[in-house]
Amino acid sequence: MIDVAIVGATGYAGQELIRILLRHPKVKIKALVSQSSANKPVEEVFPYFGKMIDMSFTNMDVLNVADAADVVFLSLPHKAAMNVAGRLLENKLRVIDLSADFRLKDKSLYPTWYGVSHIEEDLLETAVYGLPEFYRARIKKANLVANPGCYPTSALLGTLPALAEGIVDPSDIVIDAKSGASGAGRVPSDALHFPECNESIKAYKVGSHQHTPEIEQELSAVAKQDVNMVFTPHLIPMNRGILSTIYLKLNKKMTTDEAVGFYRGYYRRECFVRVLKKGEFPQTKNVTGLNYCDIGVHVDEDSGRMIVISAIDNLVKGAAGQAIQNMNIMFGFKETMGLI
Repeated sequence: MIDVAIVGATGYAGQELIRILLRHPKVKIKALVSQSSANKPVEEVFPYFGKMIDMSFTNMDVLNVADAADVVFLSLPHKAAMNVAGRLLENKLRVIDLSADFRLKDKSLYPTWYGVSHIEEDLLETAVYGLPEFYRARIKKANLVANPGCYPTSALLGTLPALAEGIVDPSDIVIDAKSGASGAGRVPSDALHFPECNESIKAYKVGSHQHTPEIEQELSAVAKQDVNMVFTPHLIPMNRGILSTIYLKLNKKMTTDEAVGFYRGYYRRECFVRVLKKGEFPQTKNVTGLNYCDIGVHVDEDSGRMIVISAIDNLVKGAAGQAIQNMNIMFGFKETMGLI
């Protein structure tokens, strides 16, 4: 049994962490930190949890959190986690960060993409990128795990197998992704106001989305060369879910049967990746509330392109669920514990 603290517990990802951890047989939630809801009972803020948890949110106190927990989930806004993680690690805690603060290995990218210089550069070297399907062995030994972004999780799980095996051209990758509104977090904005986003779909941050260098970093690591891709995100009028359509240029002739067989073989031992049958393609409704990534594959033989479609719940496999999957690996629990 391990004790857990969640810092930033009232955001969408924090709420999902509470929901999933409450059913985890090896976890006890000992601290829930929220500056905006400090001293309020959990069930007052989230009536959903009525009679499920008898706790109140607290203010952040590193020493109190250190005394209470074995592992801390940082579910804070980008640029805030780097102010906290180092102190928690100094107090011998293991940390899983759900923000982008430790995902990028190149410190020079943070001012460009996040508008801030990194204040914990040494931790960038030791942080492990928390994509279990590719970094499981490193995650197991890590003290600091950088949980991947939601768009990158969907894009990478769809792209990396073909790139790793050299069957696609690393210079010709196009990722078209669509996300529900919860991907932007709980803080209200004009763009996410219901009358503004309902009955509409739009591309946003075209050529400038902050997940671009994260995706390129991981693609380049697998390809063993610099990979530049086109990534365009879209906002669609639903609460949660991501659907990514990925266009890959094949290096050799391949049929859809062969491509589906390749992906099924590659992920055959992965508990949270489901490769669908030929002619079947993912739908976000089939992964809602679940830690699965569903993948469908088609080869357009005329153009020589492989089309890979992946779907995840951005708040589960794209955030809280993947973070708990990482926790299970770090502490030697069955990887599916609490998640299935």
